[in-house]
Amino acid sequence: MKPEVLQLSPILIPQIREQLEQLFTVHCYYEQADKDAYVSQHADNIRGVITGGHTGISQALIARLPNLEVIAVNGVGTDAVDLAYARDRGIQVTATIGALTEDVADLAIGLLIGLCRGICTGDRFVRAGHWATSATPLAPLPLARQVSGMRVGIVGMGRVGRAVAQRAAAFGCPIRYTDLQALEVPYGFEADLLQLAKGSDALILAAAADKGEALVNREVLQALGAQGYLINIARGKLVDEPALIAALEAGEIAGAALDVFADEPRAPEALFEREDVVLQPHRASATVQTRTRMGEMVVASLVDVFAGRKPQGLVV
Repeated sequence: MKPEVLQLSPILIPQIREQLEQLFTVHCYYEQADKDAYVSQHADNIRGVITGGHTGISQALIARLPNLEVIAVNGVGTDAVDLAYARDRGIQVTATIGALTEDVADLAIGLLIGLCRGICTGDRFVRAGHWATSATPLAPLPLARQVSGMRVGIVGMGRVGRAVAQRAAAFGCPIRYTDLQALEVPYGFEADLLQLAKGSDALILAAAADKGEALVNREVLQALGAQGYLINIARGKLVDEPALIAALEAGEIAGAALDVFADEPRAPEALFEREDVVLQPHRASATVQTRTRMGEMVVASLVDVFAGRKPQGLVV
């Protein structure tokens, strides 16, 4: 008899869905109109939960699953899971740690280039027909900012931070970073975030932030300065969004590129019309290759727990 799992959010890769169906009895919670009744019907048989980093699972729902053994997070964020409660219940929690690193770092550099070189602005300029109709074709577009050689400050020198640094170094960018402590990496350490911002042309947020609060406030943005750029591919809550909007409106920083927001999927409307901002819908890991790796890790973690083995990506 196949183990029964409750799937709280969809997985887009067909081959992963096929593997799940082959190995487990999958109950698609996210498809149900009456979720409460559906849980009541299947609760006693559920041994595993599949969820996303943003979706997580409430303590109330965990409490309704008396035989739950594992919560497999299809992502790296576990702030939407009550880890202490899961630990107390003896429920293992796994995440797809390491699977997202390269894609997230790629997007960080892509956002930096897109923002500094005005790629999105140029795209809109051409699509609107302005290039063909302007008497001086490029006059309406401001000159861009060169990326090569920019002083890059990285907040968080974990897996993603190191991958970002490697990519930025290929552009000849001097790199400094801040973290809880100095690490054995070939980049300069700065303990004070304000000083890091003051000495950076671009500040890239790559910190693990499951329990974090806003690190980038008005003071940090002012230290970054009118020629500085903010890139966030970590967590939206690391940035004081009202302070960011105020800094952009006052010209206190040069621009921002954001893949994450404090209240997703709602991004601040004040950012929508700004040409000094590049926005993405939290999709740093959204490639076929990475989502496939993530799905494979979810499947493997369920198999391992049900077989009594320690799973890869164990959080608690």
